[in-house]
Amino acid sequence: MNADTTGPQAAPHAVVVGGGITGLAAALRLLAAGARVTLLEAGGRLGGKLRAGEIAGAPVDLGAESLLARRPEAVALAEAVGLGGRLQAPGTATASVWSRGTLVPMPKGHVMGVPGTAEAVAGLLSEEALRRIGRDAELPPTEIGDDIAIGAYVAERMGREVVDRLVEPLLGGVYAGDAYRISMKAAVPALFAAARRHPTLTGAVRAVQAAGAAVPADAAGAATGLGGAVFAGLDGGIGTLPGAVAEAVRAAGGTILTDAPATALLRTGPAGWRVVTPDRVLDADAVVLAAPAPVAAGLLGGHAPAAAALLGEIAYASMALVTFAFRRADLPELPGSGFLVPPVDGHTIKASTFSSQKWRWVGDAAPELFVLRTSVGRHGEEGWLHRDDEDLVAASLKDLGAATGLAARPVATAVTRWTGGLPQYPVGHLDRVARLRDALADLPGLRLAGAAYDGVGIPACVASAHRAADAVADEIIATSRTAHPGAGHSS
Repeated sequence: MNADTTGPQAAPHAVVVGGGITGLAAALRLLAAGARVTLLEAGGRLGGKLRAGEIAGAPVDLGAESLLARRPEAVALAEAVGLGGRLQAPGTATASVWSRGTLVPMPKGHVMGVPGTAEAVAGLLSEEALRRIGRDAELPPTEIGDDIAIGAYVAERMGREVVDRLVEPLLGGVYAGDAYRISMKAAVPALFAAARRHPTLTGAVRAVQAAGAAVPADAAGAATGLGGAVFAGLDGGIGTLPGAVAEAVRAAGGTILTDAPATALLRTGPAGWRVVTPDRVLDADAVVLAAPAPVAAGLLGGHAPAAAALLGEIAYASMALVTFAFRRADLPELPGSGFLVPPVDGHTIKASTFSSQKWRWVGDAAPELFVLRTSVGRHGEEGWLHRDDEDLVAASLKDLGAATGLAARPVATAVTRWTGGLPQYPVGHLDRVARLRDALADLPGLRLAGAAYDGVGIPACVASAHRAADAVADEIIATSRTAHPGAGHSS
């Protein structure tokens, strides 16, 4: 077992545990601040839920496929590692909802499925549901308190059909969770804040929409050609982003170790840390835990049992992506970028993305093929994930046929399972995170980062990485440079 020790004149050493996009972004940020950095990834692949692949020779994303372009963090990271020119808006933003056996165009004029008017969702919901939405204006204000489940709140104000047919499939695409349990404060914070100020839910929705309309398109997005696009991808796949960040980390002098799980975390004094792996020991001035909550809990059990217990309460959902390649000539005309599926209808798939129509780079790379994918599984309903790949393919083809009339046989398929991939944000999630950070306040040089805390999207993960890296840098870099003016500079 090798020990990594550092002389007093060396730059402070930070260890990042976890090689997903959060850990990689944290490592790059720490290097920019002047730290030496070692990143440990337990598996043999970097990137976490971002994974590039191919099917029948066509490049595809086998994990997350897009990033929220209206937040700056992920766009800025892509630009910083030389991928700004590959950012790409979707080729079409038109999607559908497969509801009651029919593909219905996705309504506009809503905030995460919550409409500002009944007219906004006409065509998708029943006449009774539309009348129920209209009665929102007649109801007394609802006491929201410190948090509330978005599904329960919307159902109380507008009826269950709005939740079951629109809010649920939209939120399911983000969290693979249950809208009747998901925290409104954590998942849709702007709507939560507006709902506390307005007596009606429709009024709160319109206030959020008005605030969004008043914000100009991001200048960085315009510069990259994204304009006002809400989401963006990368030519070649979002899964290529981790590799580019890893290259930037190595170019800046960072060390990345794969197949190197952190098995223990030890204190070495008032501020120092020691990270143990199966074949080495790393002494560090700071540690950023960018691994999933159960891993962080295991490492922290001896130092902060209260924090470890809170981490243990964070649940995760598992899901599978089934990717297909068809001969384009064999397919019927398929509408837009894909469709969402309300779980209430009892189908196996939860959504389908028509990748060759949504992303120009997929269609350009394989013009004779049509690539699409389906998603299966959500929290509490993951039985299908234990079935064979062939069963997942067959069930997806059955649902695709019922929804679109597709009867062709694929030329290739790929099943990608994401076990424990999506942290859940139930009511009280943000309070739990605040208590978790309070429980770690007495551990200097240690921070948590990742999708389990402040948001599951790529920009939120990058922001979490930067927050954690900046915090430990403030603790160790300035102190080191004051004590050793030459530290951090190579000779």
